Amino acid sequence: MKMTMLGTGRAVVTECYNTCFVLSDNDKFFLVDGGGGSGILRQLKDAGIDWRKIQDIFVTHKHMDHILGIMWMIRMITQAMKQNVYEGKVRIYGHKKVLLILDDMSHMLLSKKETEFIGERLLFIPVSDGDVYEIIGHKTTFFNIHSSKTRQHGFSMYLNETDKLSCCGDEPYNDSERMYVQGSRWLLHEAFCLAEDAEIYAPYEKHHSTVKDACITAEKLHVENLVLYHTEDSDIGRRKERYTAEGRQYYSGNLYVPDDLETICLTEEEKE
Repeated sequence: MKMTMLGTGRAVVTECYNTCFVLSDNDKFFLVDGGGGSGILRQLKDAGIDWRKIQDIFVTHKHMDHILGIMWMIRMITQAMKQNVYEGKVRIYGHKKVLLILDDMSHMLLSKKETEFIGERLLFIPVSDGDVYEIIGHKTTFFNIHSSKTRQHGFSMYLNETDKLSCCGDEPYNDSERMYVQGSRWLLHEAFCLAEDAEIYAPYEKHHSTVKDACITAEKLHVENLVLYHTEDSDIGRRKERYTAEGRQYYSGNLYVPDDLETICLTEEEKE
């Protein structure tokens, strides 16, 4: 099981792509969010991932830097279906309001020959707190993160019989998620900026956290591996070094600050 970070940046970035990633296992792919535009196609190409093989997609919430890239995926997939070069169905998971936006935009922007696949081979699957699905062969539970801005969901996925990965979306973890997140071996958490730069980027005004905050949370949850993303990009060349240095002061586990297109092995068999 692997995770490829297609993008690691917050909404307004120019030095990296917006946060989105792919979980892959045995040539099956699960795309989480799409970033802010057609750049999703370039990121997938550069990552060596054939978008025609992606049959499961999750959109955490409706913000532009997460949802607009999904429209490009819908366009490419429905065109490929029309040309008989996309096999099977694609399932897009998300809150019902998120899916309504995607459905409306599809019918407004795409041709009838493309939208005719919606409901037949392109399936919008609404999720609610606690809903469980099998995705790329793994038990996956979606949960409401109780966002103060817009309805947003995260998910927990079992990587094998015992190890679990949890994604908290792009807002800080709160205790309403504990029943889903606790016991995770991997935690994916946003980190808008360094604590020392909080006055510059005002993360709390935007309902985000600092590296320090995220690391304190992971330490309290006894998470073995923490992945930080959804960051500012002012010093992208030194981001990994600077974020890791701050995080190490508050978190004793394995800390990852990935760059765009970086792949992380999530299970021991992949590391071997």
